[in-house]
Amino acid sequence: MAGLALAAVALGGGVAGAFAATAMNGDRPVVSSPVLSPASNQSGTTVADVAAAVQPSVVSITAGDAEGSGVILSADGLILTNNHVVSGLGDGGDVTVRFSDGKSARATVKGTDPSTDIAVLQASGVSGLTPAALGDSSKLKVGDSVLAIGSPLGLEGSVTAGIVSALNRTVTVGGDQQQPDLPPGWGRNQDQRAATPTTIGGAIQTDAAINPGNSGGALVNASGQVVGINSAIATNGGDGNIGVGFAIPINTAKQIADQLISDGTVSHAFLGVGVSDAADAAGNAAGGGTAGALVGSVSSGGPAEQAGIRQGDVITKIGDQNVTGADDVIGTVRGHKAGDKVSVTYVRDGQTHTVTVTLAERAEEE
Repeated sequence: MAGLALAAVALGGGVAGAFAATAMNGDRPVVSSPVLSPASNQSGTTVADVAAAVQPSVVSITAGDAEGSGVILSADGLILTNNHVVSGLGDGGDVTVRFSDGKSARATVKGTDPSTDIAVLQASGVSGLTPAALGDSSKLKVGDSVLAIGSPLGLEGSVTAGIVSALNRTVTVGGDQQQPDLPPGWGRNQDQRAATPTTIGGAIQTDAAINPGNSGGALVNASGQVVGINSAIATNGGDGNIGVGFAIPINTAKQIADQLISDGTVSHAFLGVGVSDAADAAGNAAGGGTAGALVGSVSSGGPAEQAGIRQGDVITKIGDQNVTGADDVIGTVRGHKAGDKVSVTYVRDGQTHTVTVTLAERAEEE
């Protein structure tokens, strides 16, 4: 399955950790710092205010040969990060987290979900930490001001400002096909390079500079709330940011993290179709010129079959998300949980149909 056609998309883990945000209530104007437009109904604040407020809720992570970042979820040391930050560890691999006050602690991997690139760590022997305030990524709008806060290229505590450039992007990252375009010095081991590609659905695109070292860090709204987990950048074969970065929406990340914390495993939604791109950029081929996802197979007794979807249908929309290819189906379904009811629009014999599908729980082999 293809990723972005415009550029290579690479996992954002790298040479250093990153910081995440917490709530901030300060409202004093700072003349030397620009004012952010709020991403919700809360009052705006300055870049300096947000940057000063986030430090207690952030960690950098060293996991074997890889380094990344994390967001503090609880006072006793639960930490949210990317799966690819810790995916290269073997059994009993060593993880160290470093807090903003300079103190360090050992950590264990509480649970991972490669399908959504989310992991949760548990720091040992800590208490009284300041959890990050988590926002509502569904309220984001294109043009909202955001900050990416982290330690790109080893420069701890760096803050970059930008806007939400786009919403609901589907991005495929990782895998061997990405290797020629990975920037040098990312510190990723062989196990990570060979990892199965991950499709991130509903991703937040931002022009706030994200570079190696931001992986697992936070995308922060103007109220100092975490609205995304920075996870990937697009490159043109160079060695850093070109103004296109991607974050996992915090609503998705929190849903996955809650399951990992409570059960150590994640239940994924299952639509029950095998899909491929229906039309290429020129509008050719399988879908008869209809852009979407061509249904190549339908699981017997699965949600799609029960809703009347058949082999040869072209899915063009799931809920409010337009589908332009197979990756959109994968990414959109991963953003839901088993039991959710979603509308699926498809084209059959030139006619458009919409049905309601109740997503099921995906078995490991599906």
